[in-house]
Amino acid sequence: MTLSLVLAAACSNPLGKQYEYEEQLYLAVNGAATMAIDTSVPALVALHNLPLDPSPRARLDRDEVRKLFASDRCQDVRVGQPWIRGGRRFVQIRISVADVRQLPSCGPLAWSTYALGREGTQLHFDQTVGPPHPGDPGKVNWTGTELVAFKLHLPSRILFHNVKRLEDGSNGQAERGNILTWEQRLADRRAGQPVQMEVRMDSESILYRTLWLFGGAFLAAVAVLLGLIWLTVRRARQRQLG
Repeated sequence: MTLSLVLAAACSNPLGKQYEYEEQLYLAVNGAATMAIDTSVPALVALHNLPLDPSPRARLDRDEVRKLFASDRCQDVRVGQPWIRGGRRFVQIRISVADVRQLPSCGPLAWSTYALGREGTQLHFDQTVGPPHPGDPGKVNWTGTELVAFKLHLPSRILFHNVKRLEDGSNGQAERGNILTWEQRLADRRAGQPVQMEVRMDSESILYRTLWLFGGAFLAAVAVLLGLIWLTVRRARQRQLG
């Protein structure tokens, strides 16, 4: 999982749906994970009570933001260059851990619990996003339509997921086969309405299966080529003997 991959996903489809706060979790079958958080600074203050100045005119200290997420078990934290959208300052925070269950040790990510287990030939992933640690961002030009999203980029074929449209306004979608998105209104997230995410998937990654298929096809092509060469040589010898 490279930075370019995360940035490409974060910046793709600029004309599509935009979120005030978005967590994108890139999960591997061995449990390793990268979390990319794209958020406005006011949302960081409102949801996590971080000691940051939410004003778009204020300079954002990227090292200060990094320290707010870093810990002994959460050391690989990187903060990108901030940008302005809708009159608010946004920033991306990228966190990598060897085990997805270490993410609650990354400061603000303690609002979630993560579970990943193997059941036969399947992997079972659960995440519950609990209430925020609310802060006061002051007067923000929010309209009430702002959304929060929790997105999973999964490594293998999805067998079951609980993404669905809910009466409380939460909703989500499955896209491109192995990407799932749970959405919630920012107001509902600030009110502490939980988000429960459950997925069952194959224990072998899509890349692993693809490599095996490619390797099998390559070996089959080589076998056919060798067979044709053998037939050609045999017929040539038969002609010489005849």
